[in-house]
Amino acid sequence: MKKLFLSILASVIIVGLYAQDSTSVSQPPMRNRKNAKKERIQNLQKMEEEGDLIFNKHTVFGIKLATDGYGLYFEKGKFRTPTRTRLLQFELNEKKSNKEHKITTSPDGFNYSSVVPYKLNNFYELKGSIGEQRLIGGKGNKNGVSVTALYSGGVSLGLIKPYYVNVQDAAGVTSQKTFTQLQSDTAAEVVTGAAGPFVGWGHLSVKPGLNAKTAMRFDYGRLNQTISAIEVGLTGEFYFGKIPQVTLVPQKQFFFNAYVCLLFGSRK
Repeated sequence: MKKLFLSILASVIIVGLYAQDSTSVSQPPMRNRKNAKKERIQNLQKMEEEGDLIFNKHTVFGIKLATDGYGLYFEKGKFRTPTRTRLLQFELNEKKSNKEHKITTSPDGFNYSSVVPYKLNNFYELKGSIGEQRLIGGKGNKNGVSVTALYSGGVSLGLIKPYYVNVQDAAGVTSQKTFTQLQSDTAAEVVTGAAGPFVGWGHLSVKPGLNAKTAMRFDYGRLNQTISAIEVGLTGEFYFGKIPQVTLVPQKQFFFNAYVCLLFGSRK
């Protein structure tokens, strides 16, 4: 009887061990994947709390205000190392001469409009550049600020659109002319206001150029998945031809400015 009991007990133990082995053979892949995923999430959360930037790429939009104009900004970033990111940047800016100033016109005493006297052209620029961003200091925690330095260089396309104003002659007929045309006319005409941003594109001229910039970026976003930052920097642009902006003001080929840019975006 004792031998029979021991035999049954041994059989039960062997069957249990076999079943456990079978379960471990059939289920580990799923368990291993779940455990690996859980561990990866825990590591990301830990690095997030420590202020590390964990991403493969980012997309950024911005509004730029410079000492010689304003514009819109777009950027794509590709993660290379924890401290280095390759950048592809695009900008659309309007550049203004420091000699420009608006005055108010009211030919009838009631309808007021503004005009920039002796302005020759509106000067817009399209810029494309490649650069790199380097992490200087991480956030340290979710409420911190990360600091990065960046530099870039590329090509520019200067778009020169003649500046037209509305004029009225002695007979009350309204037409659109540039200040150069007004200076050559002998008829008495009154400027009633600017013709608007959509007039003059048929006489557009283009000047190619090069650009370079260096800047510091301060990301104050609470989470690393989103970008909320302020960028301050210096930009230089050289065009292969002089840009006429205002009458009697020396025309330039090289433009240098300081700027501040408000940025919003996301990381993935």
